[in-house]
Amino acid sequence: MENIVLEAGEDVATPEIKFISQTGVCEISGESYLEKTYAFYDPLYVWLKEYMDTIRKPLTLNMRLKYMNTSSSKCILIMFKMLKDYTDVGGEAQVNWYIKNDDDVMKEEVEDLREEAEFPIRMIFV
Repeated sequence: MENIVLEAGEDVATPEIKFISQTGVCEISGESYLEKTYAFYDPLYVWLKEYMDTIRKPLTLNMRLKYMNTSSSKCILIMFKMLKDYTDVGGEAQVNWYIKNDDDVMKEEVEDLREEAEFPIRMIFV
């Protein structure tokens, strides 16, 4: 299974992506406010589904987003729901979200996503 490694866009609106199949560690970092958000995130859904269907090992998603727009938030929610479904059938998955200590807005966003996805998201304050 191929890894997905994408550098952050020069325009800053595109996050850096590292989905590594050998370790099951995935990371999304930077900022996410793309014009074609669903087109950007769709290959990540495909990768997650393939990983969960074929590799079936523990999966860790580390989120290091400093900012995301509404459409990015919706796309990330889809990933969290996929992880919840994976754990519901016996898979092992966790989400760690790294947040600056003083970023109350992102903290609220993550709490909302946790509630909507019905999936535990560990907030790590840095």
